[in-house]
Amino acid sequence: MALPTLSPSSQTSAVVLTSTGSTAATGNGAANTAHYPFGIYSDSTSALFDANFVSGASDQVAFTYKKLGGDILDVELTVGNIYASYEEAALEYSYQINIHQAKNVLSDLLGMSTGTFDHDGQMTGGDASGSSVNLSFPRFEFGYAKRIADGVVVAAGAGGNQSMYSASFNTTQSQSDYDLQTIISSAAANNLDEATQGPVPYAGLVGNKKVRIERVFYKTPHSMWRFYGYYGGLNVVGNLNHYGQFSDDTSFEIIPSWHNKLQAMAYEDHLWTRLSHYSYEVHNNKLRLFPAPDGYVQSMWVQFSIDTDGWEEDADRTFGATGINNMNTLPFDNIPYGNINAIGKQWIRNYALALSKEVLGQVRGKFGSIPIPGESVTLNASDLLSQAKEEQTALKEELKTVLDEMTYKALAVKDAEMMEATGKVQGQIPMLIFQG
Repeated sequence: MALPTLSPSSQTSAVVLTSTGSTAATGNGAANTAHYPFGIYSDSTSALFDANFVSGASDQVAFTYKKLGGDILDVELTVGNIYASYEEAALEYSYQINIHQAKNVLSDLLGMSTGTFDHDGQMTGGDASGSSVNLSFPRFEFGYAKRIADGVVVAAGAGGNQSMYSASFNTTQSQSDYDLQTIISSAAANNLDEATQGPVPYAGLVGNKKVRIERVFYKTPHSMWRFYGYYGGLNVVGNLNHYGQFSDDTSFEIIPSWHNKLQAMAYEDHLWTRLSHYSYEVHNNKLRLFPAPDGYVQSMWVQFSIDTDGWEEDADRTFGATGINNMNTLPFDNIPYGNINAIGKQWIRNYALALSKEVLGQVRGKFGSIPIPGESVTLNASDLLSQAKEEQTALKEELKTVLDEMTYKALAVKDAEMMEATGKVQGQIPMLIFQG
């Protein structure tokens, strides 16, 4: 007996991936923005629109069709699935590169101006809007470390970027205590120095802020007394410092340069300590003079700085609190497709293929098998999903590893090792015999 003819002997899937894509703007064409969830590179109205991206997405259809055996078995995917996977792969590559660049430049950009971004991650405002900052090599500087150092040296009184001011006030005979905070705040509010009766450079800057007193001093009207003390004779100065009674250019003694340096330091110390009639204490910006003024010194000077709030914005916004503070506020948008080289585009193709496998696995995983007359067909959904996840993970790990080896820090270390190795090689080269 003849075998019965089964009808149908095979079942063609309702959705089958075509063997090639198209760059058309309608239907299944890659230029049809309806196929892309975001349309960052495919929408002609987008700032990052690129016709080469459309062509790449179209070519990805043929690549996926061949890799998944579409010429032998049905591939239950639409061209739209392939286009969407290609877009996701390009955005993932942009993400990984931006993370890498953030590691390189964050310390150099902290405190600088950031920007605003739309739902696609594209910059819509800010100083760097539209300039693709993530594609630029920044001016290298120790900005982060320098700002920390500035804070330390300010506290230590060794400089820094904090402005120093001076103010003067009148003394009162037999009065030892003076409220410097009140004196300086009043001068700032009125723009009038108490002793000099002139304008002050810190007008309007104090308010309710506490000032930091650095030094209290006075100016004596006797310049000879300031320099020579109670002795005014040149012979005395010469005898004490081994110069004799001659000028430096006619002296018969050899005086080392360090002796002159120590001499200058001694004069400075002499000026502020030995010749001073007063000592003082400052507690909570309250000044106490010892002894109480006797009327001879009519005014004194104060050197101070104004404490600033760490959250207060600087006038020039150079080191403001509202600028770049972490990776999230870096002015980075999506990398233009045209700036991705052959290395990146091959990574995008492979990652898009892995994403397409994942989608196909999800589709086939809806049913574990398909019954046919007298038989059933088991689908490979689990295998596809497993392969897709493994391939995606491997591609991302490979890219991260390579990028970590190419940070600016890592490159500097490699350059240092290269120079060291070169020095060792050169050290083994015999030197030429000098002939003269």
